[in-house]
Amino acid sequence: MKNKLFMILLLFSGLFAEQGDLFIIGGGERPVSMIKYLISISGSENSNIIVIPNASGDPEDVAKYQVNQFLETGATQASYVYALGEMLNADSVVQKIEKATCIFFSGGDQRRLTKELLNTKLLKKINEKWQNGCVISGTSAGAAVMSELMITGDELKNKDKKKSFITIEPENIQLTQGFGFVKNAIIDQHFIARKRQNRLISVVLEHSELLGIGIDESTAIQVKNNGVLKVVGKNSVMIFDATKSKNITTDMNNNYSASNIKMHILTSGQYFDMKKRKMK
Repeated sequence: MKNKLFMILLLFSGLFAEQGDLFIIGGGERPVSMIKYLISISGSENSNIIVIPNASGDPEDVAKYQVNQFLETGATQASYVYALGEMLNADSVVQKIEKATCIFFSGGDQRRLTKELLNTKLLKKINEKWQNGCVISGTSAGAAVMSELMITGDELKNKDKKKSFITIEPENIQLTQGFGFVKNAIIDQHFIARKRQNRLISVVLEHSELLGIGIDESTAIQVKNNGVLKVVGKNSVMIFDATKSKNITTDMNNNYSASNIKMHILTSGQYFDMKKRKMK
């Protein structure tokens, strides 16, 4: 009888499992207070943080550095999982994240992450973990992959690397499939420090159904499963909303024009409701 009751409780606990938070960092230095906050929402004394360093050009060293940062800042357990190719479908690799309370994607090149992890058992397991309460986090490239539609960092028209993203025009910003933890917005990072407003505004005007969320360095957003985000960190987050924009057109030189674009600037401790599209 007790075993049956236990199994029923286990079944219902699975049915009502709560999706975990997202903690998306805009890159740059990560203040100790920010890492402590991430650890606190990842289980505190029960925290077990797994770093996925595939975005980095030097994955092993980056992983070890980030693991040490988590341990030195108070995480109870921290380790990393680095695998390539068919090993990303191996049960022995997938099982390594089974007890994770937070999965953290490192910085680097977001295209490496999507090229290597999309359609793998490891990413499927990460999604399952998230749906059952695991925090999903990442910085820089690990922030860009969070959205379903991902900015790669490349331009399709302007090839002058010395003058990048100097226009606001359609069909210039290269986009590809991201991991899709965020469905109704596109994430950009290093945002204010690297003056990336032009590229995010271009994307938002081209995909006006989506919010554009630009997260600055040393700053993060914590996204709850109800769609409300909170800003954490030193700097600002900018949000562009063109859902009610009118007269989105281009001139003879293919420059965008539009009216009624909303812009919100949030700092640490402020909230934004992504469903209602307004500050709280």
